[in-house]
Amino acid sequence: MLRYAAAERNQEVILQVLTNVLRSEGKVDHNLNALEIGSGSGQHITHLAKHLPLIRWQPSDVDTRLFESIGAHITRSGVTNVLPPLQLDVSAPFIQWPIPESPKLDLILCINVIHISPWNCTVGLFEGSASLLAAKSGLLVTYGPYATDGVLSPESNVTFDASLRRQNPEWGVRDIRDLKVLAASNGLSFVSSHEMPANNKILVFRKL
Repeated sequence: MLRYAAAERNQEVILQVLTNVLRSEGKVDHNLNALEIGSGSGQHITHLAKHLPLIRWQPSDVDTRLFESIGAHITRSGVTNVLPPLQLDVSAPFIQWPIPESPKLDLILCINVIHISPWNCTVGLFEGSASLLAAKSGLLVTYGPYATDGVLSPESNVTFDASLRRQNPEWGVRDIRDLKVLAASNGLSFVSSHEMPANNKILVFRKL
């Protein structure tokens, strides 16, 4: 079972912000359907599922080698509101995603994926969200480091971005203004940005 220190450090604050977002949208006390893109070790989804038991969570990842860890975290946490993980390549055409279009999803969550994947994965994320989220209420919530209007700060994020691009030229910290444009082109509106520890942010988009 994989366990990442960074996930341990930020999972509680992610839970707090997500709970506040759902409360502000009038969703926190309702039965919801949620999809996590890039579930990785499974730490985040099981922690969220434990504290948000009315949400039915669907984990997914492109790498099936992570499924054993996701399953182990589900078993260890004792949660019953997390489904078995699905293999999902977010860059693939939406028609190939193993997610039914009905019922529509209330929430799509994407933690630490956008900056460590090619841009076409982000495009796929927004296109898929446009098809899967419930109209006028479905939320896409992303977490990670972001630039704002062409400015990336502090210096640690600049260094991190350079490191990512050395590993893979298609990776890198994205700019919020580009995500807003991508959202608008897919029928999503930007709702809010929330400052997080270690110079990260949570971004919230709503299906129109």
